[in-house]
Amino acid sequence: MPRPDAPEKFTMIREFHLSDWFTLGNAACGVGALFSMMSYLDTDAVLHVYIAGVLLLIALVFDILDGRIARWRQKSSEMGRELDSLADVISFGVAPAMIAFGCGMRGLYDRIVLGYFVVCGVSRLARYNITTVALSEGGDKVRYFEGTPIPTSLLLVCMLMVAASGGALREELWFGELRVAGFTLHPLVVLYAISGSLMISRIRIPKL
Repeated sequence: MPRPDAPEKFTMIREFHLSDWFTLGNAACGVGALFSMMSYLDTDAVLHVYIAGVLLLIALVFDILDGRIARWRQKSSEMGRELDSLADVISFGVAPAMIAFGCGMRGLYDRIVLGYFVVCGVSRLARYNITTVALSEGGDKVRYFEGTPIPTSLLLVCMLMVAASGGALREELWFGELRVAGFTLHPLVVLYAISGSLMISRIRIPKL
């Protein structure tokens, strides 16, 4: 005998649009990048670092396509917006932080900065959703968003791919490391702090 909530579950599945499947592809690529970095930590095979970077670039393609498909088909939903944010947190927040950690930024201060970076990304997406809903309810078009978009974190990923190609990983990481109060800080991680701060800034980014 089916449970009373079964109809709601089937309704949710039917509400998936074509664009939502591309959003899930974004999330799948982000998870794949996390697995690749775990494999790198386990095997030291730099190939896994490259695979992680490529997967995040593919995630960006999915992220771009899901929005365009939604506009083309004129079909979107509240669930699709939430899916997009959750996928972006994985692919452009957690995964880039894990790549940095795997590439050598593993000191205490590094972890604090990387955590800050992810939290900023989550906050940026939350503000994006609130702004979009507020403006749509008022009948106005969204002309700009505040803070740099979270996919800009791929610039940091590309930087680390370049470092990996030159063997500048772990102990050979660019700019070396500093010891502050007995704990390690890699100066390169400051770029993650800057990226996170720009996401939660009041900089106006025009909507394309």
